Amino acid sequence: MSEEPWASFDCYGTLVDWNAGIAESLRRVLGDDAQLARYHELEPQLQAERPGEHYREVMALTLERLAAERGRELGPAERNALGSALPSWPVFPEVPAALSDLRARGFRLAILSNSDRDLIESSMRAIGVPFELAIVASEIGSYKPAHGHWKAFYERTGADPASHVHVGASLFHDVGPCDELGIPCIWINRLGEQPGSARPAAQLPDLNGLARALDRALGTPT
Repeated sequence: MSEEPWASFDCYGTLVDWNAGIAESLRRVLGDDAQLARYHELEPQLQAERPGEHYREVMALTLERLAAERGRELGPAERNALGSALPSWPVFPEVPAALSDLRARGFRLAILSNSDRDLIESSMRAIGVPFELAIVASEIGSYKPAHGHWKAFYERTGADPASHVHVGASLFHDVGPCDELGIPCIWINRLGEQPGSARPAAQLPDLNGLARALDRALGTPT
């Protein structure tokens, strides 16, 4: 079992500005981004219905459903607008420095993402900091909040659970399942939400200060 400290990350919403990317595509395809909240509702439904589906197709089907609710039928380019745009979605500005700091402190880094291999590879290039591995939904046939990503993470890394902390922006996709699995999770609360019944190990508005939060979650002297 590997004893090096591990920090695993959600990508979209945590490291990459998912909301900005989705909203821009909704404006281009549907004329406004008023359906962003509805997109948040529909996408997890499709992921639960089709756990083995490629994320590009999940995004296309979600966009189609949104358009149908507005009486629109999309052409091929429009339905694929999200998958085409995702590689250009912006990285949050503090992310590269925060991740570089973790690597300098001896952390090994992983991404656990509800996406496809080509999409996550493009986003990791944009982030510009090496990760030891990335686990994507379309390769394991499981979308978070199901537990498949964390199961695959431990199988592939041999990480000691006592030396692992997860980091994510979504109460639904990340903090909730980590609660169920007993994995400490640092909640990156970029939207100023309330945690409800979720129990994150710590809460930060962005990745600034993440190293100290991880040390505290692992019981490591700072």
